[in-house]
Amino acid sequence: MSALVNLLEKAASGGRLTFNEGLLLYREADLHSLGAAAHARRMQLHPGNTVTYVIDTTINYTNVCNVHCSFCAFFRPEQHQEGYTMSHDQVLARVKHAADQGATQIMIQGGVNPELHIDWFETLFARVHSEYPKVDIHALSVSEVAGLAKVDGLTVREVLVRLRDAGMRSLPGAGAEILVERVRKRISARKVRPDEWLGVMREAQLLSLPTTATMMFGSIETDAERIEHLQALRELQDETAGFTAFIPWYYVPFKTPLRGREATGLEYLRVLAISRLYLDNFPHLQASWLTPGLKMGGLALFYGCDDMGGTIIEEQVVHDAGSTNEATRRDLEALVRSAGFEPAIRDTYWNLRDDVALATA
Repeated sequence: MSALVNLLEKAASGGRLTFNEGLLLYREADLHSLGAAAHARRMQLHPGNTVTYVIDTTINYTNVCNVHCSFCAFFRPEQHQEGYTMSHDQVLARVKHAADQGATQIMIQGGVNPELHIDWFETLFARVHSEYPKVDIHALSVSEVAGLAKVDGLTVREVLVRLRDAGMRSLPGAGAEILVERVRKRISARKVRPDEWLGVMREAQLLSLPTTATMMFGSIETDAERIEHLQALRELQDETAGFTAFIPWYYVPFKTPLRGREATGLEYLRVLAISRLYLDNFPHLQASWLTPGLKMGGLALFYGCDDMGGTIIEEQVVHDAGSTNEATRRDLEALVRSAGFEPAIRDTYWNLRDDVALATA
């Protein structure tokens, strides 16, 4: 027991955990102690009473995808009668709807649709940037970027440069799942390999495109593979310092080919806490209320999180898998206040937006 206490004290003060130490804490530390250490580390990194969130939307512009992940209920294979791809005008209408509600971040993500070439995205991003210059395009995923490189015979760097020049301002961390080859072969065999995912992120960061990192846990991975995922992210962050935040979320199985069970709330809190302690070089840990719900999102603020994520005005991927959670700006702010913190609106880069009024003001 004294060994666990010493490890918790070490991690809470910013000491780096080894792989074996992280796995030991994840498996053996009681949840209360693990959460207390993570919260202490969070308060060390972000003193004060502020919890941030971003006003954003997710526009899923196509569900056509040639990757066919077994954990995904959203995608439709090529030529499927339920497949769709929005027109640029349809996407712009959704951007307008979000911008009219104060959104400063627009996430544009879909499937890996081989019928769409890079010029389609260049034209779209240029229009969004021109017509709504106050919103940041936080768009695509590693898989979509890699798919464009393959379809158009370009390098990943060339794709990212062209998208950046068209108006894309940051790259989300979607598609990481678990960065372990055994897991990916089972749940997403056609998707980019772990080293390829990390490679696309490295290229984006070297081009000064901020990125986030994610982990989808609760499918088939082991405890050790969860820590292995964190280790891979920490090593790249040591190299580039390009990740702004880490967002773990759990697999929603209800309508997916993979099926399985849904993770528990206690499991979610344990993952949050070990993530805050293990990822000592990540500035922010984000609560993903979309899958566990708002009440669990509030608890997350005591397990290492300093950010509530976004309002997610529109989202389809997790919804199609069986999640029904929704939240308005007022909901998020009330939740933050009920936990004893003060909400603050940020942009994609974690700059506070003093020019945007709180919903309850």
